[in-house]
Amino acid sequence: MVHNRIKLLRTERNFSRQDLADAVGVNFQTIGYLERGDYNASLELALKLSALFRLPLEEVFSLTEFVPLSQQLRQNLKQEKEG
Repeated sequence: MVHNRIKLLRTERNFSRQDLADAVGVNFQTIGYLERGDYNASLELALKLSALFRLPLEEVFSLTEFVPLSQQLRQNLKQEKEG
């Protein structure tokens, strides 16, 4: 299974599903399928999404589950206090 942060990135940037779909040239329903994990993006679509979000591909898609951002933030704060 391929995991992604599309919904998080989309909402963070105040894009509707339609806005995002228009920007990468797909149907808005495709964005919903991607967000729910019902569909895996083609390489072309994955690259378009990564470019749009201005993030490396592996920050948008992963073969393993992403660590929740809240947990990642706590880990970073802990490391800063220790270092």
